[in-house]
Amino acid sequence: MNFKNLDFIAQRNKFFMLSGIIIILGIICLSIFGMNLGIDFSKGSRVDIQGDESLSIEKVNATFEKLNMEPSEPIVTSGTNSNVITARFNQAFNKGEVANIQDAIKEEFGIKPSISTVSPQVGRMQAKNAFWAIMISALFIIVYVSIRFEFLQGVAAIVALFHDAFLIIAVFSLFHIEVNIVFIAAVLTIVGYSINDTIVTFDRIREQQRLNKKKKLRTFADFKSITNVGIQQTFRRSINTSLTTTLAVLALLFFGATSIWTFSLALLIGLISGAYSSIFIAAPLWVLMKVRWSRHQGKKKQAQPQTET
Repeated sequence: MNFKNLDFIAQRNKFFMLSGIIIILGIICLSIFGMNLGIDFSKGSRVDIQGDESLSIEKVNATFEKLNMEPSEPIVTSGTNSNVITARFNQAFNKGEVANIQDAIKEEFGIKPSISTVSPQVGRMQAKNAFWAIMISALFIIVYVSIRFEFLQGVAAIVALFHDAFLIIAVFSLFHIEVNIVFIAAVLTIVGYSINDTIVTFDRIREQQRLNKKKKLRTFADFKSITNVGIQQTFRRSINTSLTTTLAVLALLFFGATSIWTFSLALLIGLISGAYSSIFIAAPLWVLMKVRWSRHQGKKKQAQPQTET
């Protein structure tokens, strides 16, 4: 397929509108459903029982009833033959309660369960650290892009990154998927992957600026032209790279271990969104900001008093 005749910038309003609708729907989902925070970011305990054969949820529930404990949500089974059971509790277990649960389950199933407990203080601290990890990575990205290219491209890249991250959060909120440390790792991975895609596109645009150095780029048509050429030169590469990586992530999603399912799903959403935003959000947004900046600089020059000779 020939991409040389495609005018990506001319269709910018359609893509901006699509992203705007997605963001509004995401905000609605967050306000209605909130986030299903795992015990990594809130207080609570998680009990994982993994056996060689299928495990009975009824027997597990009966074991917890004997201990006067009730899971905060329905027990979940996983594994190839339902041999893994996960139960979550709102309270943080102390050492005595952990020992009692392990003894009771080992007596019933002959298996020692894995129990993880997070106090409210630790949960808040981990949530805060996760937030700052994303913010600091975004700051370094905008500094790097500003030095390597220019400040306005750094701003456009960060807007695209937050667009991708918010889309992942919105999907997880809509389907009430648990958010844990693995989720944060996936978001940070997507931040790195998406910015790479955006940098490749901006590099081609910068090359077009150099080729048109003798021509003063000021109008919307000027910036639109060089940006379209830059996108056209990288479009096939971006699609092929994203498609190849997506196939690998799909394999992890359907055939990988249950412990990385959240990571794989977040990666899948982020890969699709990242390929979309680097082409249809970051580049057109830079064109609009660049044109406005050029007009502003032109007005400043005209406003300056001319010195008499």
